[in-house]
Amino acid sequence: MVTLKSPKDIKILKEGGSRLARILNEVSKEIKPGITGGQLERLTKSLILNAGGRPSFLNYQPDFSNKPFPTSLCLSINEVIVHGIPTDEIIIKEGDIVSLDLGLEYKKLFTDMALTIAVGKVDSCYKKLIRTTKIALNKAIEIATEGHTLGDIGYTINSYVKSQGFRVIKNLVGHGVGYKVHEEPEILNYGEPHTGLKLKRGMVLAIEPMVTFKSEEAIQGPDGSFITADGLAAAHFEHTIVVMPKKALILTKI
Repeated sequence: MVTLKSPKDIKILKEGGSRLARILNEVSKEIKPGITGGQLERLTKSLILNAGGRPSFLNYQPDFSNKPFPTSLCLSINEVIVHGIPTDEIIIKEGDIVSLDLGLEYKKLFTDMALTIAVGKVDSCYKKLIRTTKIALNKAIEIATEGHTLGDIGYTINSYVKSQGFRVIKNLVGHGVGYKVHEEPEILNYGEPHTGLKLKRGMVLAIEPMVTFKSEEAIQGPDGSFITADGLAAAHFEHTIVVMPKKALILTKI
């Protein structure tokens, strides 16, 4: 069932989303060659606790996983799209593209956010990939208003991504959020205009385009992470938003 959040819920979600955005911004500033996934995980967990929240991914087990997620932060590098596990064995290198995905529980309500950054000097094609994914998210948020549909969101993302020469990952999706880490509806990153669920004021959605070069398929690795089927790099951006009549409210911003 798709839930509508009350003004009181939205106020708390905005507080939590602002905290989440600040935390992810702080963590992203530490991304540099030589830093380990374990260091980033410890920093993330500390920042969340200091902000009065709880890491919502830690020990969370979604339906598609056979074991709980072991960390607070998802750290996905290059061909890893989502759900990469930050360990001390993972060392970030010059030329990597790094996706950070983080969920926060604050006053029993949940927000979700992701971003991708380039480490040092990277090829121009990777810069374009990152920029395209971020713009696709922004375009989707622009039309995530009351009366539009989930098909409008998917079509907006996919049509822009294809116009730039890239492909969306089709078997990973965005989702509702707020009362739980994952709620209905699923939000595809492709679709047809004016089709699917009609958006209503008070829906809280995590919109998250995941974009790569060729293959539209993600495959799951032995550690539970999802990687591109062809091994090429991917980028990922996500905001938690509230559907409103004229302009969506972005919860995960400072």
